[in-house]
Parts: sequence; structure tokens; C-alpha cells
Amino acid sequence: MTDASSKAPPSAPIDKDKRNWMIATCAAGGAGAAAVAVPFVSTFQPSERAKAAGASVEVDISAMKPGEKLTVEWRGKPVWIVRRTPEQLAGLTKLDPQLADPKSERKPGELTPEYARNENRSIKPEYFVAVGICTHLGCSPSDKFASGPQPSLPDDWAGGFLCACHGSTFDIAGRVYKNKPAPDNLEVPPHMYLSDAKLLIGEDKKA
Repeated sequence: MTDASSKAPPSAPIDKDKRNWMIATCAAGGAGAAAVAVPFVSTFQPSERAKAAGASVEVDISAMKPGEKLTVEWRGKPVWIVRRTPEQLAGLTKLDPQLADPKSERKPGELTPEYARNENRSIKPEYFVAVGICTHLGCSPSDKFASGPQPSLPDDWAGGFLCACHGSTFDIAGRVYKNKPAPDNLEVPPHMYLSDAKLLIGEDKKA
């Protein structure tokens, strides 16, 4: 006599259409999750623009003549490179009494690297490198290299930069004059020379 309880119930017939639908649904769901995950993860990767914003900038200065200025962009800021004339350099020491911070002693680590903490505020005397943004409210000063009386400038003007927005003036080494709205000298960015003709802005490991 056969024990009916030992017999397993017959398996229900498999609905092939239902099975195919479930497989397709799972596959679509997995693909959808993957599609959502990729853009989400990619937001954590730095964009090419972000990489470029912090990258160093190499500049060819071989064609610059005394008295000329070159402007490049670094981290979204204008950086000036000025090749000063012997006359401009000779006049720097005479201006100390008129300047608010002639020795660049304010915020030395922030505005003036150690290698630029000198009368010229530079590595090589004839080349001046500075961020062209006024330390008052972020305006960009204009060049006023010619000496002598000029509108908005004193009669004994020796050449430098004028921020026309609020009247701050800087000498040819980016040092701010006394009693002006700008509280500090212009910033000297990290930089170094790769050769006599190549300047690297943004790094100073060899300086």
C-alpha cells in the first residue's frame, strides 16, 4: 500500500510568458540601476575644467621687452608679468616712505612668498609677477607706467598701477601707497623659472 503523504504534489506548470516577463523586468531594473549609478558616481570625479583651474601655467617670456606687460590666466585670476626697465627698478627704494608696507611684512605667507620678500618683490629683479586684483574690493587696477602728473595721480607719480574704482595706487612692485582703500600689497603668486625664457606660475618647488 502506497503512503499518499509521501508523494510530492505535482509541480504547477511553468508559465513561460510570466517567466520571460520576470526575467526581462529584472534585467531592465538592473540596467536602470546601473544607468542611474554611473552619473551619480561620476559627479565625484573632478571635471577637466576643475583640473585646469588649479593647474600651473607655463609662460614664454622670451619676447618680452623692457617696459612691457603680459597677462595670463591662472585659477581664474589675471596674473601680470611685467619686465621692468632699469629706471623703474632704480626708483623703487626711493618710494619706501610713501608706501604702507614697503618690506611686504603684512600677511607674508599669504600675499608674498619668501623669495619675493625683497625690494623688488621678485625672484629676478627685472621681472615682476603679481595677481592683478586689488586687495580692496577685487577690482583690477590699470597700468600707469608713465611717470609724471596724470589724472587721478599725484604730480610726482613714479609709475605703477591705479585702481580707478576707489583710488588705490601701487608702485611698479605692486606695493600699495599709504592712506589708500587697499589694505595690502598686490599678491605675488607661487612661481618659478624653468629657464631664462620659461616661467611657471602656480608652482615654486625649485624657487
